[in-house]
Amino acid sequence: MDRSTPTLSAPMSAAGRRGLYVETEPFASGWLPMGGLHEVYYEECGSRTGQPALVLHGGPGGAINPTMRRFFDPSRWRVVLFDQRGCGRSRPNASLEDNTTWDLVDDIERLRRHLKIEKWAVFGGSWGSTLALAYAIRHPERVSALILRGVFLLTQRELDWFYQDGASMLFPDAWERFIAPIPPAERGDLLKAYHARLTGADRRVQAQAAAAWSQWEGDTLSLRGPQARPAKFNEVDFAIAFARIECHFFVNRGFFPEDGWILKNIKAIRSIPGWVVQGRFDVVTPMESAWTLKKAWPEARFEIIWDAGHASTEPGIVDALVRATDQALTL
Repeated sequence: MDRSTPTLSAPMSAAGRRGLYVETEPFASGWLPMGGLHEVYYEECGSRTGQPALVLHGGPGGAINPTMRRFFDPSRWRVVLFDQRGCGRSRPNASLEDNTTWDLVDDIERLRRHLKIEKWAVFGGSWGSTLALAYAIRHPERVSALILRGVFLLTQRELDWFYQDGASMLFPDAWERFIAPIPPAERGDLLKAYHARLTGADRRVQAQAAAAWSQWEGDTLSLRGPQARPAKFNEVDFAIAFARIECHFFVNRGFFPEDGWILKNIKAIRSIPGWVVQGRFDVVTPMESAWTLKKAWPEARFEIIWDAGHASTEPGIVDALVRATDQALTL
């Protein structure tokens, strides 16, 4: 197959699609000090002697969960997952200090060295794809494969689409809920307005803003309708951490030196085997970004899922990602 030509996955019956692998428990876990304020929680799953893979969660500000382990054959992969700075079980919770894209890239390298892994496949969706690409550009010699979903290049155009004007036209009802905590006079720059509330001293205001921020993403995530968050998303601490960290990164444009930095440096990864899976109706990270990446990186396998949005658990997305991790074992 000519890899420059995208594979178009038409809807098929559930019986014709791959599902997630069986649930597994970590065989090792712990906290790794990062040489300053932060300690990062990590876990290893699958086979101790399997091919190494790193899973990067979304957000920024999200956290790992057991479903993320299930995209990999547990008998053949050694899967490493970690909660990024301020997220999940990493400590201290919700901290913005020393918390940038480049701190996270350095954390990945510390974790790799700690686990004595030479090279690993890097798997990430949404913000996880952003971080995976940034890490691979900085450390291409440490990446055996890239498996990406819901590509997010963290450009101004993408941020404006989702947080200022664009997705709002498709979800006007959900948008009204999103902007409700912000007075009309401040709605010309919603990222700035949310950042002020999420980093302010009033916890009640923080909680209100965090709930609205998180709900907007949940309302737009999937073609199957608004997504209920995991139980921990109903906890105020988790919601505040998610919204604070995500807004912190986006107000600072991902801490990239310039807009479009990933595409401008894509030549560094073009020799790395790659898989890109994109939902045709992804509203959170629209297909334009994945398409632009595909044109800059034609060697990567590119698959459009016609009946999917952004969520990693939509059946067509699961099928494509599981097939990709299986194919990566043959490298």
